[in-house]
Amino acid sequence: MSEISLQDAIQQFLNKSRLKSSIQSLRIEDVWEEVMGKTIARYTDKIQLINHTLYISSAVAPLKHELLYQKEKIIERLNEALGEKLVKEVVIK
Repeated sequence: MSEISLQDAIQQFLNKSRLKSSIQSLRIEDVWEEVMGKTIARYTDKIQLINHTLYISSAVAPLKHELLYQKEKIIERLNEALGEKLVKEVVIK
């Protein structure tokens, strides 16, 4: 029997479990402020990842408009910060 590290064992478990999507959403929430900045993070109400689509909710109309223009940059930055391609599409609500 081969030995694997605890990190690898946990990663294998998470990849096979139903918890994976919830953990990915939490990871995105953790890096959101770092990637987008404090101002944008302060005015975004909800960030949710469902089936590789990131849903961003904000009550500030100018921010929504700005985020619409930055969709590709948001996808690129988040995927880079997370180290894997989790986000494929962004929806602004």
